[in-house]
Amino acid sequence: MLNLLWLAPALPLTSAVLLAIFGSRWPRKLVSLAGVGSIGLAAVASMLVAWSFLTAPPPGNAFVLPLWTWMAAGSFRPEFGLYLDPVSLLMLLVVTFVGFLIHLYSTEYMRGDEGYARFFAYMNLFVASMLLLVLGSNLLVLYMGWEGVGLCSYLLIGFWYRDAANVRAANKAFLVTRIGDTAFAIGLFLLFTQLGTLDIQQLMQRAQSQWPAGSTLAIAAAALLLGGAVGKSAQLPLQTWLPDAMAGPTPTSALIHAATMVTAGVYLIARTHVLFTLAPEVQLVVAVIGAATLLMAACSALVQRDIKRVLAYSTISQIGYMFLALGLGAWSAAMFHFMTHAFFKALLFLAAGAVIQSLHHEQDMFRMGGLRRELPVAFWSFVIGGSALAGLPLLTAGFFSKDLILWQSWAGLNGSIWFWLCGMLGALLTSLYTYRLVFLVFYGTAKSHVSERPGLAIKLPLAVLCVLSIFAGYLDTPPHFGGVPRLSNFLNSTLPALEEVHVGPVITEVTTALTASLVFLAGFSLAYLLYYRRRVEQPAESALARFWAAGWGFDTLYSWIFVRPFVWLAEVNRRDIVDSLYTALASLTQASNGLLQRTETGHVRWYASGLAIGSAVFLGLVWWMR
Repeated sequence: MLNLLWLAPALPLTSAVLLAIFGSRWPRKLVSLAGVGSIGLAAVASMLVAWSFLTAPPPGNAFVLPLWTWMAAGSFRPEFGLYLDPVSLLMLLVVTFVGFLIHLYSTEYMRGDEGYARFFAYMNLFVASMLLLVLGSNLLVLYMGWEGVGLCSYLLIGFWYRDAANVRAANKAFLVTRIGDTAFAIGLFLLFTQLGTLDIQQLMQRAQSQWPAGSTLAIAAAALLLGGAVGKSAQLPLQTWLPDAMAGPTPTSALIHAATMVTAGVYLIARTHVLFTLAPEVQLVVAVIGAATLLMAACSALVQRDIKRVLAYSTISQIGYMFLALGLGAWSAAMFHFMTHAFFKALLFLAAGAVIQSLHHEQDMFRMGGLRRELPVAFWSFVIGGSALAGLPLLTAGFFSKDLILWQSWAGLNGSIWFWLCGMLGALLTSLYTYRLVFLVFYGTAKSHVSERPGLAIKLPLAVLCVLSIFAGYLDTPPHFGGVPRLSNFLNSTLPALEEVHVGPVITEVTTALTASLVFLAGFSLAYLLYYRRRVEQPAESALARFWAAGWGFDTLYSWIFVRPFVWLAEVNRRDIVDSLYTALASLTQASNGLLQRTETGHVRWYASGLAIGSAVFLGLVWWMR
């Protein structure tokens, strides 16, 4: 069964090629069958592989499927192969299963779009690229998938390219993430030149044996990989592209910009965790970036009007929790939160899409209201998904995964009271902005007419994701609630086990969970008072609120530092100094040609004189140089 692993990326890739070539001439039912069916079959293949892996684990709890030698240049002979272990298996199942649900949802959501086949071609290509990223046996294959998902993100953000704003958003995402991708590429060169391989497992072994902890090379390699992860996962200071990426279709936001692609940076750091343990300074920076990002993005989510931008900033914030866990050395906790986040954030985006489509594509929450009876499926999806996001105690998946990170923020290897407080404050803000959204959209007076209601292709994925958003957390329960860390135990064969270094009488695992529950309740109560009882009808207009709504001014800052100087130089160099050099050379050639033309007089005696003088000069030079 494990040998079926290649089918997971091959099926969606084949479908993407066929849809790109023939899709515009196919009927929509055939396009749907190819687009959704390929992901469904990939999910089936993934489940068969998972069953085989779990029931008959391969030696070393890892399976390598070499396919072919990619290239051969001296000692550089990277294989195009797939690698399966507990971490990549978790990613494989989430990508294919959630991807299938979102593709199924898209058949109804995108049914009236003229680019129907093009949409599914892009989405299939994305899933294939994401699977290459998580299954690549070496960093070159991983990087190929990494760039593939970046390309698909660009294509899908700008899917409705007739709107110039969408094109600008796509270009922004492409350019900002290229900064991180460049750092990642330089890191690959460094790793190969110093360690002689890009095979991930060999690379980690050689790094551990050849580089002492804290060495310059280990720090440089980890920092470069962190640069790539920060760009792809929209963390400080490269987070500015993700809110604008909401210009793409909502299923795109659910799959690429919430559930899978933006967590690629989390996967990269977890996969290369050995390098980060050899560079403790960089690992601490990962935690600091995560803590700062989760708070900054949560504040921005609190003051947004657009329903999708609230969820976009929420995604940035939740990935900040994952980075915090990685920086603390809580590797399995980060992957646990990745899994639960994929379920409840995909649910929230798909439910938001159902609301948007029902209201003539209205996205302003302050023009909504009173929709809980009109759209009951979307309402309960938001209640369940939002409660999981906010961490409703003991009943939702998000509570268990976030609680584990909060506990590790104090007890973990790099834990401290400051990280613990940052995590708790982030949980308070998350609860507040989540229920602010729920009360604004589904309670109060209706302000928009519901034009249509979701059909079965939308309701079924929402129902499945509701179930997962509740029960997936029980895969890893804390000691005070069953104490069965199944997922952590499964991942521990690949990732270092969780450590509890700081354990004190005041901050314990139980008090952390109780504090997180109280924080959740405080955020809910505040949202209830402000947006249900008092019913704030307009967003805050204070300078601070505008500052947060604008993403803390990062776009303005980058515009002044990078964009405006570049535009100014382009204006100054409008005629292009490089072209001027070649234009001058062409003018010189033309002038020389004009001078030579003047020698064509038609008088034979002048030609004879010229030959004689030239011969004399030539003979003189020969005599002088002998």
